Amino acid sequence: MTKGAVTMKAGIIGCGKIFPMHAVSIKKQPLVQLAAVCDSNGELAEKTGKQYGCSYYTDYQEMIAKEKLDTVHICTPHYLHAEMAIYALEHGIHVLTEKPMAIELKDAKQMEEAAEKNGRVLMVSFQNRFNPGSLLIKKTLEAGELGSILSARASVTWNRSDEYYSKSDWKGTWEKEGGGVIIDQAIHTLDLMNWFIDSEVQWVDATISSRAHKTIKVEDCAEGLIHYKSGLNASFYAMNYYTYDAPVEIELHCEKGMVNLTGEKAVIAFHDGRQLAADRNPMETFDFGNVKQYWGVGHMKEIQNFYSCLAEGKRPRNTAGEVMSTQELVCAIYKSGKEGRVIPIKCKSISTP
Repeated sequence: MTKGAVTMKAGIIGCGKIFPMHAVSIKKQPLVQLAAVCDSNGELAEKTGKQYGCSYYTDYQEMIAKEKLDTVHICTPHYLHAEMAIYALEHGIHVLTEKPMAIELKDAKQMEEAAEKNGRVLMVSFQNRFNPGSLLIKKTLEAGELGSILSARASVTWNRSDEYYSKSDWKGTWEKEGGGVIIDQAIHTLDLMNWFIDSEVQWVDATISSRAHKTIKVEDCAEGLIHYKSGLNASFYAMNYYTYDAPVEIELHCEKGMVNLTGEKAVIAFHDGRQLAADRNPMETFDFGNVKQYWGVGHMKEIQNFYSCLAEGKRPRNTAGEVMSTQELVCAIYKSGKEGRVIPIKCKSISTP
């Protein structure tokens, strides 16, 4: 890429585990330059900057002031997302933030308002919406081929060790992570189920508990019922003390068939005997280094969407308004679990541009 060809300059805040998914994906985008990285750990920031041939900072505000960036990717602990996103948006920069948008709903709303007020894009990383299986289910539902969804269920049974929490100064804390298995692991599966259903949530009745991790106060197990305005009931179960990360599962019982998503593979079985299926293309791989590879392909596709839409003056997918109902849902699950009561909410309907 020649210097004259660059039309957008990108910066990344946070050089931790998820960083390579963003950095490598940016490097693959035509007309986009990874101009700078930032991390509060000065040694890590310097090492990463040299590795990717870009400037490095320990203060994100200094990076924004000096680099004249067009976009910022936020890959930091959850409690920093709102503060950093709002600052970047107010300085005229488009933002792609890792999930969740924020810990508190009010902060997420302020992020959305900052994007609208400053005419900037705020995209949230729910990369599983870009998987072939997820897209097949969404397309088939929108086409009306399955009729109405009658009920739904989702499950996440993964493994997070005590060491996973003890080696972090923010994981497993209410004030910095905002929760446990729901906001960190199950949020992607809940987002997909919510996206498929595409209806307003009326109320949530949930329980949360910490059963197998005695050193943390946040939940490692949660279950509950989500009731939608359409009359549909959706149940969920999530825990992170299984012996391995089992494939997530979503099932939709529809008027004209059954939908099953297991991991990334979707199988749609119509009552008339027809069947559709979609899964990840095994030839579609990228080298993201020593990280969980299943994260990467979806990230690459969402970041392609982010930059291609910005270049064409279009609105990318997964913008703040489009994913706000997932934020509201997660917050309602926590409120219901903490207070031991049904929480009425009114989510915005999700729509794909």
